[in-house]
Amino acid sequence: MKSLMLAALAAVSLVGAAQAAPVRAPAEPQASIPFVNQGAIRNWQAPDSQTLYLQDNHNRWYKAEMFGPCMNLPYAVGIRFETRGTDRLDRFSTVRVGRDRCQIASLTPSEAPAKIRHGHS
Repeated sequence: MKSLMLAALAAVSLVGAAQAAPVRAPAEPQASIPFVNQGAIRNWQAPDSQTLYLQDNHNRWYKAEMFGPCMNLPYAVGIRFETRGTDRLDRFSTVRVGRDRCQIASLTPSEAPAKIRHGHS
């Protein structure tokens, strides 16, 4: 009797745990921009401290989302990229804004951003 109760309790707890687990949406396909250290970025715009739109030399746009706020990004006049030995910008790269290092969390293909004040060519 005791083992039957324990089995029933275990089954109920498994059902509850399965219902509590959040369903994850499929992740957006991640992109990369080759030859970033050789002038592959044509234009960029930063609408806020966590978003950076990048345009490559083929007029394709990408949206880089940062792990956290990059406070000076919307006001930057210039930015640099750290790609850790590769010549490819991806979600493992870092954006340098002055002395700040801003880690990219996601880099995905994007439409051109809406016209905003801080565009750079």
